[in-house]
Amino acid sequence: MALSPGVKERLEVVYDVAKTSFHWGFIPMVIYLGFRKGAEPGMPPLSLLSLLWQ
Repeated sequence: MALSPGVKERLEVVYDVAKTSFHWGFIPMVIYLGFRKGAEPGMPPLSLLSLLWQ
């Protein structure tokens, strides 16, 4: 099954958007998930200031 040129262009745009959003969003997502989970028992509480100093 061959794809038309218009479909290929749309797929390339979707691929580029997905790649860029993953590239720029991975680390913030990991930080967000870490803050959402919270600190482990016995560890100091998480804050933005502690993130910047470590």
